[in-house]
Amino acid sequence: MISVAIDGPAGAGKSSLARAAAKELGFIYVDTGALYRTLGLKLIRTNTSVEDILLVEQLLKTTKVEIRFVQDEQHVFLDGEDVTSLIRTPEVSMTASKVSAIPAVRAYLLEMQRSLAKSNNVLMDGRDIGTVVLPNATVKIFLTASVEERAKRRYKELVEKGSNVTFDEVYADIEKRDYADSHREIAPLKPADDSKIVDTTGLSIEESLNLLLKTVNEGIEEK
Repeated sequence: MISVAIDGPAGAGKSSLARAAAKELGFIYVDTGALYRTLGLKLIRTNTSVEDILLVEQLLKTTKVEIRFVQDEQHVFLDGEDVTSLIRTPEVSMTASKVSAIPAVRAYLLEMQRSLAKSNNVLMDGRDIGTVVLPNATVKIFLTASVEERAKRRYKELVEKGSNVTFDEVYADIEKRDYADSHREIAPLKPADDSKIVDTTGLSIEESLNLLLKTVNEGIEEK
């Protein structure tokens, strides 16, 4: 099986680019960030503080997170409910970033992610795929862009979805996510030693996708 691990900071376009690349390659696309967002949504709904580690660990015992593929598109389910369209708000983003630093949460989701890669050709994106989840991935990529570029993209995405946010709020959120993800003790965000850096600053979506596909195909050929 071929596995492509794509890591990178918030707003780098991992989800949209990885989804498109997987479709082009005929691979299954796995958005691991959606899993952490789903757990973040559960904490918000149950008024559970992310600082209360023991309570979060207890909550995991009665929580069911699933990935299902609906017409080849990944959907995430929380306790049987499709919450795919509910997990992209700034509040959920920040909660997801904090909850992902809890070791029990990472352990809870790790096997689910690895099992998908064992039985399918996958393109999996997240924060620690190449470093922790799939350390033996066929190809490892670190997808990034400048903070300003990522904030512009995320702001445009949120406005199009009807969110009432300002650019400054989105920019600040991206900076907070970067700091939280790169400074956490467990699986901090960083390129794997053998990853290929793909910087999409100033590139269109089409140019970014072409660069990503070129890098993936070259990586597969090298193996």
